[in-house]
Amino acid sequence: MKLRVLAVGRDRSGLYAPAVEEYAKRLGRYLKFELVEVSEARKHAGTPQAKEEEAATLLAKLGARERLVALDEHGEELTSAAFAGRVQRWLERGQDVALVIGGSDGLSPALLARADEKLAVSRFTLAHRLARLVLVEQLYRAMTILRGEPYHK
Repeated sequence: MKLRVLAVGRDRSGLYAPAVEEYAKRLGRYLKFELVEVSEARKHAGTPQAKEEEAATLLAKLGARERLVALDEHGEELTSAAFAGRVQRWLERGQDVALVIGGSDGLSPALLARADEKLAVSRFTLAHRLARLVLVEQLYRAMTILRGEPYHK
């Protein structure tokens, strides 16, 4: 199984990228993990067209049989332990999984319709780069929970 995070935009602030890279490296000890960043649709920023352009780019990166998990504010909110259980089910299926984080305008209806699951990182509104960090940390935490390691206390 391969696990990927597909995300719109880069961390130009430099605040989050080092931590995301650290957790991505740690995740690599447990499974095949990849972070894929796609460009924001700057030309049409703030319009529905921007979401559609970003969605087209994200969908083009998906494998035909890859399970799509959309990170959306209206998605299911899980505890860390419940999220670990969800990751366990993905591992048992052996199907590649892509978790998708949209840009500042969110995800398009077309992408949400294609999603196999919708999860919320938080009910708080988070900067998308921060949401990416939280997601990657929670993926790492899930793997340590599944392995019975002491990271999750």
